Amino acid sequence: MPSEILVTASTSLLGLAIVAVAALRGWQGWLTLKTRELESRQPELEPGAGAGAGMARIEIADLKERIRKLEAIAAGVDL
Repeated sequence: MPSEILVTASTSLLGLAIVAVAALRGWQGWLTLKTRELESRQPELEPGAGAGAGMARIEIADLKERIRKLEAIAAGVDL
């Protein structure tokens, strides 16, 4: 009787360990995927990155213009 309980407990523990290892590998894979996604987006906003840098400058200039217009509206100045 005690040997059956020992076999059942050992098998359950081994199964739990296998599931934990599989979940950990899946988690690490997901983190790697998200890291690659973030790295692929980052060069677009870095200065000196070629065409991406020009686009970033245009977007920044556009945002500055919008801020200037919003500040003028808030101050009650007609543009």
